[in-house]
Amino acid sequence: MATLRFKALEETLKRKPVEVTAPGANVSDYYGMYVFDRQKMEKHLPKEAFKAVVGAIDNGNRIDLKIADQIAMGMKTWAMNLGATHYTHWFQPLTEGTAEKHDTFAEPSGTGNAIEVFSGKLLVQQEPDASSFPSGGIRNTFEARGYTAWDPSSPAFILDDTLIIPTIFISYTGEALDYKTPLLKALHYLDKAAVEVCQYFDKDVTKVNSNLGWEQEYFLVDEAIYNARPDLVLTDRTLMGHASAKNQQLEDQYFGQIPRRVIAFMKDLEFESYKLGIPVKTRHNEVAPNQFELAPIYEETNLANDHNLLIMMIMRIVARRHNFKVVLHEKPFAGVNGSGKHNNWSVSTDTGVNLLSPGKTPKSNMQFLTFLVNTLAAVYKHNALLKASIASSGNQHRLGANEAPPAIISAFLGRQLTKMLDEIETRVTEEKMSPEEKTAIKLDIGKIPEILLDNTDRNRTSAFAFTGNRFEFRAVGSSANCASPMIALNTALAVQLVDFKIEVDAIIEKGVKKDEAILQVLRKLIKQSKPIRFDGNGYSDEWKVEAEKRGLDCESCVPLIYDAYVSEQSRELFKRAKVYNDREMEARTEVRYELYVKKVQIEARVLGDLAMNHILPTVLEYQTMLINNAQGLKNLYSPEEFKVLATRRLELIKEISERVDIIENKVNEMVEARKLANNIEVEREKALAYANVIFPFFDEIRYHIDKLELIVDNEKWPLPKYRELLFIR
Repeated sequence: MATLRFKALEETLKRKPVEVTAPGANVSDYYGMYVFDRQKMEKHLPKEAFKAVVGAIDNGNRIDLKIADQIAMGMKTWAMNLGATHYTHWFQPLTEGTAEKHDTFAEPSGTGNAIEVFSGKLLVQQEPDASSFPSGGIRNTFEARGYTAWDPSSPAFILDDTLIIPTIFISYTGEALDYKTPLLKALHYLDKAAVEVCQYFDKDVTKVNSNLGWEQEYFLVDEAIYNARPDLVLTDRTLMGHASAKNQQLEDQYFGQIPRRVIAFMKDLEFESYKLGIPVKTRHNEVAPNQFELAPIYEETNLANDHNLLIMMIMRIVARRHNFKVVLHEKPFAGVNGSGKHNNWSVSTDTGVNLLSPGKTPKSNMQFLTFLVNTLAAVYKHNALLKASIASSGNQHRLGANEAPPAIISAFLGRQLTKMLDEIETRVTEEKMSPEEKTAIKLDIGKIPEILLDNTDRNRTSAFAFTGNRFEFRAVGSSANCASPMIALNTALAVQLVDFKIEVDAIIEKGVKKDEAILQVLRKLIKQSKPIRFDGNGYSDEWKVEAEKRGLDCESCVPLIYDAYVSEQSRELFKRAKVYNDREMEARTEVRYELYVKKVQIEARVLGDLAMNHILPTVLEYQTMLINNAQGLKNLYSPEEFKVLATRRLELIKEISERVDIIENKVNEMVEARKLANNIEVEREKALAYANVIFPFFDEIRYHIDKLELIVDNEKWPLPKYRELLFIR
């Protein structure tokens, strides 16, 4: 292994940037060239078919099978003109990745030739043999009848030689087996609920969209060095490795000059993204060495989520061309920042108004306050669910560290906006307001844009921070499917808006004017949701104590966090919005327990294997050298001289023996604990055993391995070290 390590280092030193040439002089020359967007639909479809698909996208209208045939024909013609030979339904199973099964357009003609065929039936629905995906008990392995169905709102695109059609994935009995189906349901319910509230302020609003702008953090590791680290290859994170003398402490990586090899990768990634209509906008160095970020322009949430999943696929493909491996684990390297996927979220109307941005009039600012306060109320009521939506075995390493918010959901507003909400809370009474009170409140509401001009700094310790015209959900993990937190957040807001309207309408029926009724309910919600607002240091121990006093969910054990999915409150929420039924909620929670167990189980096996078969043999070989050296000194020198000359060697021999003994014992104990855990039949209890009994072994074993790394001859150490992993050459 030592030879492999140094061969990897020699190989990476030879790397030269791959030259990348844009397919056109300007991005506009090739942007979206592989996307079957409206412009291409209009060109390749009959008018009737084009009108039908636009109606499906904009209004959710159903498409007749006859029309679907016309759409499929136009789509096939367009795709084949660009070299496509296959098609696939692209869906999002509960593995947090994506899935696809490719079929060729070509079919035998019966005359010894072949013809290209793609019908509306094949476009609209397929029945993949996808029974091995986790379903939480909804399907048995022998029940292969899962169905994929076309999602017209996310345009088809071409990747390599395949026409890719975004779809939902459901069971024979109709339950969702994916992330897209419940996301679409949540967005539909939010649209309906938000439009009804917007009608208080603007009768022209007929549609409300949820918007998402994800920021994708990631690490790049040279492929040769990556392949010399079995833990990275098998778990996407390093299970051992002493900190490099230099890592991120000088803060010279953040926004620093991007290495030439990385720039070449980024340019290539951007070209591929633009061709697929992904509006990537920003690229830069992140805080940790070898860590980078890309971010797009905002899009409608369903499309944005598809684009994020797609770009994670493209990143891996492009990285191989540049002899890199993309690492998306939330905490691949100890001692330096991990990676998140900040979800910048807002809601907007078909009249062009961002509902989380203040306007120029008291009326528009009242609308802003309405959506701001209802969002706070939704986050407060469902903070445990929101935390469950972003919890994972990978994210547990990142949350609460220096680069990420703690495992407590709180909302940051800034001092001025917080002060304003406090004033509304104290000013507005449940009695009829006097003209003076109305004037004072309107004046304050009119000042909102001025307040926010100098108050948009983000609190990095807040999981849910308001940043002037949106909220930034900062706790999402870098490898996660954005749909999970977006389902929870959009559903929570939708149900909250429904309740808000019911309450406001009830007050109006009593003869209270609309604005006063709205303010009365907002006052109540401001007071009720006050515990979720926190502008201080989320890392402090005092906040943990305070958060518990406020009734916020402070659980940090991932399997216990998942329980929020099946709480009575969450069940009621999802059933009201018709996003999940009981069976779907229970199934998804079961899948989460199962994935947690499998990921920690794999890490435990890899750690045990590396410790016993890679590290300890090397360490014992080095110890034997020290023993032989000490024995030689003993033969050469007098006992007094030997004692002086060999003291350090003898200390090292003793230290090595002690640490080897601890590692062997801990690995054996971990193996036995794993055997006991594997016999537990209830998945939740098994997950708890892995979290509470097996997971703690990781740090104990790693500590002693990392200490041995500092002792053993560098030439003999079998794995690339952090100083070799974390600095691109």
